[in-house]
Amino acid sequence: MNRRSILLLLAAMIAALGTLLVFLYVQGAEGRAKEDVESVEVLVATQKIEQGESFDDAAASKFEIREIPRDQVLDGAQKNFDNLDGLVALAPIFPREQIIADKWGGSVDITSTVLAIPDDKVAASVNLTDPARVAGFVNPGSEVAILVSVDEGRYTRTLLSRVTVLGVGGTSTITSTKTTGKGESTTSEIPQTLMTIAVTQKEAEKVLWGASFGELSFALVTKDSKLTKTGAVNEPNLFE
Repeated sequence: MNRRSILLLLAAMIAALGTLLVFLYVQGAEGRAKEDVESVEVLVATQKIEQGESFDDAAASKFEIREIPRDQVLDGAQKNFDNLDGLVALAPIFPREQIIADKWGGSVDITSTVLAIPDDKVAASVNLTDPARVAGFVNPGSEVAILVSVDEGRYTRTLLSRVTVLGVGGTSTITSTKTTGKGESTTSEIPQTLMTIAVTQKEAEKVLWGASFGELSFALVTKDSKLTKTGAVNEPNLFE
């Protein structure tokens, strides 16, 4: 066999090898693509799950198994109802969101990771109307002064000068009925939002008293706000 024949044979073998490698690559790519679009059954929320809500309660009506493309499945996504019994949601979970293990834990996990209560404080919660919480501008981490208005004594005064807001909870609606001087009654629905604050034991006692016997309001403050001790404001000194 002459040199030319040998070169032609080698070229044919290299071409055949190249064709084989291309074929194998295409087959592998098709396999990977098929694997990516393959559906996997995953547990998904169908309704909003509130922070602190137990997995057992939510499992009754707020979950379903759905097929999700494999490449869209999140790390830790749950494929059944078996692994999260007894745990609670560490943060709100919204409809169509995949249920992942990292968003569930015990009530102690909520206290330590979500509320982040300072070592020398306790967490206390109060319900406030929209105006009383500065129309929604108060958020976790905000600092507020707390004012109390006592109807029987007919005065308003600053109860606490500066406290930190730990959390803003859900909003509920209450019914309020007022009677005019003519004896006419008007009924209205008022939204209230649960606000959680970091306070000392004594401050918590003051807040509880104020919420029970008066009406509390927040005043949003900054590090430059000037807060001083002032006397009670009532009708005789209102315009002083």
